[in-house]
Amino acid sequence: MFMRIARPNQNSSGTKRPVTISKNFVWGTLSLLLIVGGCKPKSDNPPGSTNTAVAPSDNPGSSAVAPPVAPDNSARNIVDRNDATLTPGDQGESATDRDLTQKVRKGIVVGPGDYSMTAKNIKIITVNGKVTLRGPVKTDAEKLAIVALAKAVAGEANVDDQLEVKANP
Repeated sequence: MFMRIARPNQNSSGTKRPVTISKNFVWGTLSLLLIVGGCKPKSDNPPGSTNTAVAPSDNPGSSAVAPPVAPDNSARNIVDRNDATLTPGDQGESATDRDLTQKVRKGIVVGPGDYSMTAKNIKIITVNGKVTLRGPVKTDAEKLAIVALAKAVAGEANVDDQLEVKANP
């Protein structure tokens, strides 16, 4: 598809004709300008570095900013790279599997239990009627209540409890 611009142009015979520019050219140019315009200035840190520490100054009243702390679950994410470990991408696509997952999630989020936000964000994966619970919870009581809820929904033998009680720092 071409777009016509009102500015006339002369061809070799001297007659005027409109200039035609493709929409792909226009969108490509705009995209390039947005990408180049959004680039940040180069920093002294190597790529991938998150070090934002400020060097201490000679002024005794100033303080340096501490470098950022890595997320506390970085080492745990290695477990998800193992093909034997179920992830939400493995969720069954049958109506029964979706229904079981929905009932367990609904029981946790809007049910009578007063669960922490950490517990409300656990992974619930249902494959062929078997519910797997993964992730951190704050207390043993939360863990027991969530497992009991899942067993009430899916059946005693159909729940794989992989929940972990997260130690409070």
